[in-house]
Amino acid sequence: MKIDAHQHFWQFDPVRDSWITDEMAVIRRDFMPQHLMAELQAVELDGCVAVQADQSEEETAFLLSLAEKNDFIRGVVGWLDLESPQLGEKLEEFARNKRLRGLRHIMQGQPSGFMLREGFMKGVASLQKFDLAYDILIYENQLEEAIQFINRLPEMRLVIDHIAKPQIALQGFDQWARGMEQVSHFPHVCVKISGMVTEADWNKWKPGDFDRYLDYCFEKFGPDRLMFGSDWPVCLVAATYADTLHLVTQYIQTLSSDEQFAVLGGTAARFYQLTTPDNGFAIKK
Repeated sequence: MKIDAHQHFWQFDPVRDSWITDEMAVIRRDFMPQHLMAELQAVELDGCVAVQADQSEEETAFLLSLAEKNDFIRGVVGWLDLESPQLGEKLEEFARNKRLRGLRHIMQGQPSGFMLREGFMKGVASLQKFDLAYDILIYENQLEEAIQFINRLPEMRLVIDHIAKPQIALQGFDQWARGMEQVSHFPHVCVKISGMVTEADWNKWKPGDFDRYLDYCFEKFGPDRLMFGSDWPVCLVAATYADTLHLVTQYIQTLSSDEQFAVLGGTAARFYQLTTPDNGFAIKK
């Protein structure tokens, strides 16, 4: 199956969603399953992974409720307070819903050292008991800390969101590449080919702007550890849904059919252990 491994839903709230600035006004509205379904059908994708955009239990419950009503939402990456004394109880409660496939914390907004805090790391490690993965959302300048984090969680299924947000608009490369090269040595870590257009010049980007970043990711990680994600609707500040997919499909057109399948769904289905519409677990070509 072909899967968008990273997108979001929300009912716009100007207070909660204050991170959406004036220059991002195009996404100051509701984005719900019916809106995404039209996009998926237009590009012939089979489903998606819905990822948290708000750090609350209510957000996780909201996404799971959408997944229960919409079969094409194959999995949810939610949020729980990973340092809470009640985390075990909350995981027991939320993990009963098999559409919950992982958790994420918006690490890019946290101070240096946050992800290495004992309580936070203990919370992430506890996800293994429930067979849940963890999404690492960071900027490239957090890669050094992330490498220590990854090294201490050798049994966890981990994925780097948005190729660790290199400074594409400024043509930054070397610092990002050094960090990603080290990450590539950990076989339990995958990478999402997502979020690139919003790290480029929103109004002037060209497909070629991403080539060296894609070249490096494919060289270091290979298709079996890479997965496409649109980052819809955030991507809309810089590109259409179809544009984000086209960037990746054009890049991988010379790969074998099995390698293309991996990037466009196989890796995500395996990593997140995604459900089929009848709630059975499977990976389909």
